[in-house]
Amino acid sequence: MLLALNNVSFSFGARTMLNEASWQIGEGERIGLIGPNGAGKSTLLRLIMGEYSINGGSIQKANDTTIGFFNQDLLSFATDDSILSVCMMAYEKAAQLEKQIEAMTKELETKYEDEDLLLKYSELLHEFELAGGYEMEHKAAAVLEGLGFSTRDLHRAYNQFSGGWRMRVLLAKIMLQQPDILMLDEPTNHLDLPSIEWLEKYLQSYPGTVIIVSHDRFFLDRMVTKTVELFMQKLHIYSGNYSFYEEEKALRMEFLEREYENQQKFIKQQERFIERFKAKASKAAQAQSLMKKLDKLERIELNDDSGPRMNINFEVGVTRGKISGERKKGSKSYGDLQLLNNADAEILRGDKIALVGANGKGKSTLMRIVTGGESFEGERSGWHNVVPSFYAQHQLESLNVENTILDELKSCGSNKTEVQLRQLLGCFLFSGDDVFKKIKVLSGGEKARVALSKVITSNANFLLLDEPTNHLDIQSVELLIEALQQYEGTYIIISHDRYFVSQTANKYWEIEAGKVNSFEGPYEEWMYYKEKKAKELAAATATVKVEKPKEAPKVEAPKPQQVNKEQQKELQKLQKQLEKLEQQIQDAKKNKVKFEAALGDPAVYADKNKFKAAEADYQKQSNEVTQLQSQYDTLFDKMMELEEGNG
Repeated sequence: MLLALNNVSFSFGARTMLNEASWQIGEGERIGLIGPNGAGKSTLLRLIMGEYSINGGSIQKANDTTIGFFNQDLLSFATDDSILSVCMMAYEKAAQLEKQIEAMTKELETKYEDEDLLLKYSELLHEFELAGGYEMEHKAAAVLEGLGFSTRDLHRAYNQFSGGWRMRVLLAKIMLQQPDILMLDEPTNHLDLPSIEWLEKYLQSYPGTVIIVSHDRFFLDRMVTKTVELFMQKLHIYSGNYSFYEEEKALRMEFLEREYENQQKFIKQQERFIERFKAKASKAAQAQSLMKKLDKLERIELNDDSGPRMNINFEVGVTRGKISGERKKGSKSYGDLQLLNNADAEILRGDKIALVGANGKGKSTLMRIVTGGESFEGERSGWHNVVPSFYAQHQLESLNVENTILDELKSCGSNKTEVQLRQLLGCFLFSGDDVFKKIKVLSGGEKARVALSKVITSNANFLLLDEPTNHLDIQSVELLIEALQQYEGTYIIISHDRYFVSQTANKYWEIEAGKVNSFEGPYEEWMYYKEKKAKELAAATATVKVEKPKEAPKVEAPKPQQVNKEQQKELQKLQKQLEKLEQQIQDAKKNKVKFEAALGDPAVYADKNKFKAAEADYQKQSNEVTQLQSQYDTLFDKMMELEEGNG
């Protein structure tokens, strides 16, 4: 056991978040922490981190257990250092040792005969190696590139990136620290699909325990083996992924309902007996006994775990014609970066389009081109009787923070009355006096709901939704899915939530090589299509590599049989040389390891002369390995050329 919560209670003022909640966290677990927004999931993670003090119970942690916590509040961090340098901060010990080594190296230039200094220098080198110092830059670069950064981005300043990309850097840094317990609060919010898929593979092989808070059902299903639900101030444990949780919870609720009904029948029977016989002398004692038993009876409660829910109904105004819009031979560039090149896109009435793919491909740009909000080179047609409405994450920042929620909706200029606006806000969980809250006091999820409600007020027949599920919990995402499934208009969605996309789209757009690739059909067929195309491309590439060298002898060799015999002899000769070099390289590497070990031997580095001799031997052997490898590479290239000519 790494950590245990024993009957933990915690309150914010008068609001109780946890009431005698218990949870044991073991080694190597993959845990999904779920619950509605506001239930206290992030608060629970902060309690585990020790940021808050509990009101009751205890949190026990093994002395050597390390914890890492990724959350949206980390954006307060700022630096002009490169993102590679920021990630390498994960190797704190190695970084400190590196600075000491650099300082000592300069000192040795003038004090090269100081035996104590040489000994200390050797010890530092050994510590640096054990701390992963020689690998930290490579590992940091690999994680950053896995999360979507290009090689040229690695040396750009951290502060030059947007908030979403800075979150990726901080996520990489925490993962590189490899704490025993890695806690991730909505880690996929700022990731594109390729990065999410990379993160899944990385975490599946992560050596420690992982706790994930996420609204992405696909991500939870693939990642977790245990689900912990925070509900009604308690923690409920389910030994499976999110889909298992849904099934198991339904069974538990069914069983609980039967138990509740049986208990209610029993209570009513006892109450009827008490009421009937409490006044009779012969039965009064028995009735009193039953009353005491009922008072002590632990009552089964059926809690409505659904809580308040959004009831979204997208109203459609003007009916469109056959084609909503068409863009032909569209091109768009930003300097040297060309996003679109003679791309075609057609939107038909009733299309439910998911615009998917990696970040930086031009998804948001294409969406703005569709609405006319972005200029482009090409042809534009259609767009008759279309009333668009646009939702994007940046609109959360454009909300007037001094406005009340109600005033913010009034500012949209819709024809709806205040009563109608309040009814709409009620669908988004803003009821009663909540509508008079100022935007500046709202959470990220609440701001998202306000922005979505503004989309609704327009009665648009064409919706453009850029990452609408960010900041929504799983239950709210489900209701948004239901609303979109019933929506009679047309929409384009940008989303990296695979479950959300699979439930709402009937057409998929993906920007590749400046073109808009379109596929109609369910999500599963689209994924099958992509996998099939990827396999075909890989097979075609392999075929080209094999067949290409075979064509050369037909044209260039007048006497193929004679030339082939000569080439065959040369190939055999080169093969023998390569085999000999392989053995030499193996032997040289073994010797290098021996000399490397000698440098770490106290008996060697304590003696200045022995250390210098060992260092010289090690360097000589390293050079020999490099030379042999170079010879091998040259011979191998020559052999490959001959084999091509002999093919």
